Parts: sequence; C-alpha cells; structure tokens
Amino acid sequence: MSPDITSSTPFRSFAAPPRLPGTVEPAPPGVKGFDVDAPLSAAAARAFRDRGYHFCVRYVGRTAMTPGRDLTAAEARTILDAGLAIMFVQHVLSAGWLPTGALGAEYGLNAARFTAQLGVPDGVNVWCDLEGVHPDAAAADVIAFGNAWHVAVEDAGYAPGLYVGDSPGLSAKQLYRDLAFRHYWGAYNVNADQEPIRRGWQLKQRVGTAGTVAGLTTDTYDDDVTRTDKLGGRALWLTNAVLG
Repeated sequence: MSPDITSSTPFRSFAAPPRLPGTVEPAPPGVKGFDVDAPLSAAAARAFRDRGYHFCVRYVGRTAMTPGRDLTAAEARTILDAGLAIMFVQHVLSAGWLPTGALGAEYGLNAARFTAQLGVPDGVNVWCDLEGVHPDAAAADVIAFGNAWHVAVEDAGYAPGLYVGDSPGLSAKQLYRDLAFRHYWGAYNVNADQEPIRRGWQLKQRVGTAGTVAGLTTDTYDDDVTRTDKLGGRALWLTNAVLG
C-alpha cells in the first residue's frame, strides 16, 4: 500500500516506482466500463472483463491513501493484466462541503502525487469529483477550487478530468466557460441540460446493470460508457490490451 503523503511533501520526492505497463490512449466511443470503490482481485477483474467491461476507474485519496480501499500499484497491474484499461478518480468530501482555491490546490497536488506513486505514466485522465457542494457556496469559490485542482494535476503531467455529480455548485454554462477542464464525466443522476455547454460528456455513468459480480454489488460499482464529446474530445486511459 502506498504510504501516506501529506500536502507538505514535495511532489515526486519519493523513490520513483516501477512504471505500470501499457500505453495511454484515447478511449473509443461506446465502450462499457465501471467505476468501483473497492479493491479488485484478479478474479473480480476477469469477471468484469468476461461480462463485457473494458475499463475500470479506481480511487485515490484526498489527503492520504486508505489501506484496503484505495488503489495500490499491485491492484493496478492486476486490473491491466486482466485486460481492462484504467483511469483514476479522487474521493470527494461528504455532502455539504465548501470548496476553496486553497483546497483545490491541496487536493489536486495530492491526486497527482498518489497517482504518480502508483507508477502511472503521464497523460492519463485523473478525475476530480465535483458533487455535494453546499448550497451556500459561492460559484467563484467552486471555480477557484476546480481551476486550482486542474493546475496541480496538469502540472504533474496528467490530464485533469471533472466528474460532475448532483449539486456541483455550477451551471452547465459555468462548467464549460469558467473552468479549465477539457474532459467531463457525467454522473448517473445528472440530466442532459446539466452537461457542460458546447462540450458535453466523454464518460456517462449509469447504475450498474450486471448485478453482483465477484461479490461486488451495485452499491459498490456503477457502469460507465465512453463518448466522443461535441468538440471531438475523448477520455484518456491506460491500457495494455487490444480492445475486442
């Protein structure tokens, strides 16, 4: 398990880990995957692959990596070896949180550190989870949070993406016009009129349809489908498999 790294630790100050196998590629549209908030065994990863899933999104921490919950380098290799592509998303705070620019910088730097510590190569999507924002939060503070997070992750060499869930604190217009993100992922509970204007989604989530897979229920995982957005953008994943 990756050791805890706090915001006071300089980026990449740890010994460089072995690089994960595979290449970073744009995800073709119409491909089914899943996001899951639990570790995947080799058997579970193969079970999802056998049911027609082609990629997985796994979690990194906000201030520390949680043993037994968050992704490890060994698990990432297991996922890739099972023929699944992989992307990365950071945990969000509990509903009712208040974004700030300082918090975005801290969490973005940590997302980049934890992802790098897994041996993830540059260029892959690392997603910020924007949902559950306090209704009294100022849009300017949400924008400052998102853009600071984006800067930290992009400066580390990754492709920042934004998962837009319920109560993101911004309108469809603000999501596109006021944020620096070029990769957007829509939650299962957001509607078409909540898509970032002009761009839309590169991933769209829905409630898991395969039922229980290798002991993992739909309370733990959700389905996702890749898209080409309205401006031609696609999600960027790490894969060492040939799609088929």
